[in-house]
Amino acid sequence: MLEQDRFLHGFALLLCICLGSLLSGIAVSEIPLGSKLSVGESNSWVSSNGDFAIGFYNFPDQPKQFSVGIRFNSKSVPVDKQTVVWVAGGDVTVGNNSYFQLQENGELVLFDALQGEEVWTSKTSQLSVALAVLRDDGNLVLLNENRDVIWQSFDSPTDTLLPGQRLSTFRTLRAASQNYVSSLYSLYMNVSGQLQLRWESSIIYWSAGRPSHSNLSAVLSSDGSLQLVAPNLERFWSVFGEDHNDTVRFRFLRLDVDGNLRLYSWMEVSQTWRSVWQAVENQCNVFATCDQQGICAFNASGSHVCTCPFHHAVQSNSKCLVSSQHDCKPGSIMVEHANMFLYGIYPVHDFISLTSLDKCKSMCLSDPSCTAVTFTNDGSAKCRMMKTQYVSGYSDPSLSATSFVKRCSDPLAADPIFPLKSPPQAYKEPYNICIPCLVGAASGTIFVFIVIQLGMGFYLYKRKNIYRRLASLAHSRPGSKCLIMLSFTEIKELTGNFSDQIGPKMFKGALPDKQPVAVKELEGTIEARKFRAAVSKVGSIYHKGLAKLEGYCCEFDHRYLVYEYAENGSLDKYIENPTLAERLTWRKRMDISLSVGRAIFYLHTECREFLCHGNLKCENVVLDENFEAKVKEFGLGMLYGEASSRRASAQKDVEDFGKMVLTLVSGFKEVKDVLDWAYKEWMEGNPENVVDKRLKNEVDAEELECALRIAFWCLQADERVKPSMGEVVKVLEGTLPADPPPPPFSCLISAREVEDTSESGSEV
Repeated sequence: MLEQDRFLHGFALLLCICLGSLLSGIAVSEIPLGSKLSVGESNSWVSSNGDFAIGFYNFPDQPKQFSVGIRFNSKSVPVDKQTVVWVAGGDVTVGNNSYFQLQENGELVLFDALQGEEVWTSKTSQLSVALAVLRDDGNLVLLNENRDVIWQSFDSPTDTLLPGQRLSTFRTLRAASQNYVSSLYSLYMNVSGQLQLRWESSIIYWSAGRPSHSNLSAVLSSDGSLQLVAPNLERFWSVFGEDHNDTVRFRFLRLDVDGNLRLYSWMEVSQTWRSVWQAVENQCNVFATCDQQGICAFNASGSHVCTCPFHHAVQSNSKCLVSSQHDCKPGSIMVEHANMFLYGIYPVHDFISLTSLDKCKSMCLSDPSCTAVTFTNDGSAKCRMMKTQYVSGYSDPSLSATSFVKRCSDPLAADPIFPLKSPPQAYKEPYNICIPCLVGAASGTIFVFIVIQLGMGFYLYKRKNIYRRLASLAHSRPGSKCLIMLSFTEIKELTGNFSDQIGPKMFKGALPDKQPVAVKELEGTIEARKFRAAVSKVGSIYHKGLAKLEGYCCEFDHRYLVYEYAENGSLDKYIENPTLAERLTWRKRMDISLSVGRAIFYLHTECREFLCHGNLKCENVVLDENFEAKVKEFGLGMLYGEASSRRASAQKDVEDFGKMVLTLVSGFKEVKDVLDWAYKEWMEGNPENVVDKRLKNEVDAEELECALRIAFWCLQADERVKPSMGEVVKVLEGTLPADPPPPPFSCLISAREVEDTSESGSEV
């Protein structure tokens, strides 16, 4: 509701400025080509019934940042309650003097005057658009001369559905951004007919419908029900608001910033929007509802609050992090929290095992990288181990779960020292000296002394070695900015003298805590300073789709990188081996494509500075124990001084990604041999002929079409039309459509022919 008020107050600020023009009641039923909305004029396009309008708005805390949105405009709804239902470009904002225009070529364009460029377009310049209309149901449509719909805002929703609007397969609602950061909450309609609330696209915390129907859409009805319907309007699932079938003029369904999906109705009597249904009844069950602010619980009034049980005192930092265990000299203890369920975020994947409560607690205490555990004692006996400082969860007296959080034990001020008293001297009788006894005793004493010295030396050496290794391991845990620095001797030891080779110059090893790692040997000629700088940059990057760099060796002419180990090895062996290929189902291949795409997108846009992979291929994608894909050996171009423009580097990754997608679809590792054939089969309407014959009859036709289209776009010879990795990810997620690609290979073929001709000429 806070975010809703934020929107509403923003509109109030804007609309008060132009209230006189709005009260004139001029409704623009048709919007001709060339029509423009601008920030300075505060004008808007209005539906014929006056219920909806589209124009610029801003928020009180962002007075110089504007967005274009469709809002309620009815006179029966006060200005400060006129909620936004669609935003052009989602989170896109522009500055003063910017404009939104239906250009003469039929394309809607949002132009940012500060950047001096178009930041969002409808991409309809080639579709013969004749005019635009803001319909009475709040749908902005572009029409051709025959009044056919060419484009509509209902097909690209932001965070809201209006009555009659459908959320079709692969479409997504995303919660509004908060604190200038894009939301991780989304509502997604998957291909199996399930409506899902998700966090970061991987955690599903609410779903509706059964995974047995395809081609379903979610639709909000005017009578106050949310339904899953087939194309023939057959209803498979529905849920009803509290005021179902009541006479209500305005309704909308919105994914709020707190991650909950709610149905709102306009109450004429109270002049307010009322929530009449929400997907997750207990707000604490929304994944990461407290994010980094602590643990979700309910106060006496029944409202959820976020508290931080991990800190000894109030801290200035608003983040509620589990205390760091780095350099915990006094040792660690486990603090018990009854009726509390915890889970890790950033990263989110916890280690889960079936064991007892005591074993669960001791496992975390003995693991240097463990920060907290939760034991679920509801009959499942699950132990959830977290290895991150970013821990969230919920607490309730009725909850059958016990959590333990690791923290340093309180250190002693000093070891107690007590004065030693000399014992009273007893009267001693004189006795005779035995010379042979003295010689024997002296010899024995010297021998024992030498043995003790050797033993102590060996013990101190081992202890120093153990402490050094433990310190290195402490640096390597998630959240730390340090890497393990290993000597060449230690590299040989942890790899068993390079006895287990798992790839070209790649060896399997194990750290002292038995954590498996993969050790990559590099050329010893790499300059040490350049090597350390590159390793430091790569080692600071963490993403669930990237293989984490655990450590390195830079000693004399030895250069090694130590990565986290992926249990199932590299992707290429599954492509080449007929038996292993059966494990690469169609669903898994699409998941791998999306995971790799997100990882490369992260390198391009979300690191502190741009970073390309430079050598993306199946050999450099590994599969962990859950068969999740991780990209390795990224950023190694820095080690070899490979210099190229940012655009060229990004385009190289895009092209390599296109080859990988085509390999996953076709099963052919050498993509250059099948490019022309695959495109020809697709053009002739036979995309199924391109599919790997080792796959069973499990291929989804829509996903196949999407995968081939994006692969062909990535492989375009003209780099100006290649998509960015951000666009690639959106297409694979289903939030952005992909147009039919033109023939991409003509220039590539010509280049190969030129190379062949040159080689022939040189031979002659």
